[in-house]
Amino acid sequence: MSIPRFAVIGHPVAHSLSPRIHAAFGRQLGIALEYHAIDAAPEQFDALLAEFAAEGGVGANITLPHKARAAAICTHLSERAQRAGAANTLIRSATGWEGDNTDGVGLVRDLTDRHGLDLRERRTLLIGAGGAARGVAPALLDAGIGELYIVNRTPERADALADALGQPGRVHPRYLKDLVALGTFDLIVNATSAARESALPSLPMSLANPRCAAVDLSYGEASIAFLAWARAAGAHDRIDGLGMLVEQAAESFQRWHRVRPETDPVYAALRERDDALVTAD
Repeated sequence: MSIPRFAVIGHPVAHSLSPRIHAAFGRQLGIALEYHAIDAAPEQFDALLAEFAAEGGVGANITLPHKARAAAICTHLSERAQRAGAANTLIRSATGWEGDNTDGVGLVRDLTDRHGLDLRERRTLLIGAGGAARGVAPALLDAGIGELYIVNRTPERADALADALGQPGRVHPRYLKDLVALGTFDLIVNATSAARESALPSLPMSLANPRCAAVDLSYGEASIAFLAWARAAGAHDRIDGLGMLVEQAAESFQRWHRVRPETDPVYAALRERDDALVTAD
């Protein structure tokens, strides 16, 4: 019996912890699997995904910058992938790839179960409007946050995400230059890759109120700049994206193998080795 093949596809992707996480899940549950990283520049994504399928690939995680493209080429999307307009989990079927998005549920589970946060009615700022932001925004709304403000370096993308969420009385796109006038927030989520490019936008210290939770979807070195700002701004909770990464991986694992792994031991082992952490999936 052949061992099922899985992969994480992104650009860059050599840093990804996903192979280590899924290997740990497999050992925990006695499931044999192959899981490796595939680096695909945007113009290579379609061809390399097709090659992976032809070689027997049955499931893939999709990371930056391919989540929107992955959703576009799927023959079927789950409801949460449709709402996000982005897919981070692909499942091979007889008719092609089926797409799901586990980012949002992974983030909410990490914030509520692991960190004990009550997200209800939190006035929320989402920085970024790309695939990562699209993946988490619907789940945050479902978790009961209050008003959601979206800012992005390209204002049209913030407008497009707000329109896609379909709750104009609750979701508000804004320009980065408007940040000072927005007041304070109970939850601030950095969903940009700006820190990796040394281009984190300048954020006013006035954004964080005393109960604010500041969350970066990146982890390790890529989260340092934002979390340092959050500390200086007085945010009560400062959380990186490692827990979200593990939780979204567990959700993907369950989709592929029909059993859910225990995440806490894997999270703890990775946290102990955080010198190896570079950036989030």
